Amino acid sequence: MGSRSVAAIAAVALSIAALYAETVTSLARQWASDDDFSHGFFVIPLAAYFVWERRASFTKAPAKPSVLGLVLTAGSLLVFIAGRFGAELYLTRVSLIGVLAGTVLFLGGWKRLGVVLFPIAFLLLMIPLPAIVFNQITFPLQGIASSAGEAVIAAAGVPVLREGNILHVPGRALEVAEACSGIRSLMSLLMLAIVLGYFTERRTSGRVAIAVAAVPIAIVANAARVAGTGLAAYWVSPAAAEGFFHTFSGWMVFVVALAGLLALQRLLEMARVRRERWVEARWSPAR
Repeated sequence: MGSRSVAAIAAVALSIAALYAETVTSLARQWASDDDFSHGFFVIPLAAYFVWERRASFTKAPAKPSVLGLVLTAGSLLVFIAGRFGAELYLTRVSLIGVLAGTVLFLGGWKRLGVVLFPIAFLLLMIPLPAIVFNQITFPLQGIASSAGEAVIAAAGVPVLREGNILHVPGRALEVAEACSGIRSLMSLLMLAIVLGYFTERRTSGRVAIAVAAVPIAIVANAARVAGTGLAAYWVSPAAAEGFFHTFSGWMVFVVALAGLLALQRLLEMARVRRERWVEARWSPAR
């Protein structure tokens, strides 16, 4: 890579950094203040590691600049401008992903973009969802957690009455609030599932399976937390539904959900090994 190419890449990088400095700063502030998206602090370092891991493949890939990269970059910048004038943070933030992809495509071509496409797409996990989308996800999750919690509590022989997202047990009313919907554990678990699949699975199908499984695992784990909180409030003390015990139960359930992901990965690995042995035995020449 010549000095002119390095200077051009450095100039482009500095321009992008200057343009999106305020956007990234606002992202960091939201990660620090909003627990639902605090996992965003880990996304950029992980994406940078994924790029660094691919540096040899990126260099070996032929550089064939594509004018379509300029089109993608220009379109993403228009999205950025629309977001600024419309005071829509999501548009300004997601446009950064398009600018990065378009820049790589314009300077390096399709082959090089393919090498770093996963790290660039991974950055989407750092962007908080728009409020309208977030609410559309949160409300059904609250309903699922409330219904499942009611069913488990009732199955345990504890009298329970559900009114919307409020569970009434003797001596206590438990509200399955937005913070208890499970969206926080779902977002964090999804990120960890993608990272786990990346490091442990060689097949794309296995990686996708682990990522997809994070959704039902997170929902079931959160429903178990709601049910456990109701049972603890009835059997132990109403204080078990709030304060330290409530927070600690959230961490414990997340650890259990993560263990579920690890167990799934192990099952996929065992299935892959068995299939490879079966194929080897089937097609190996007879002795």
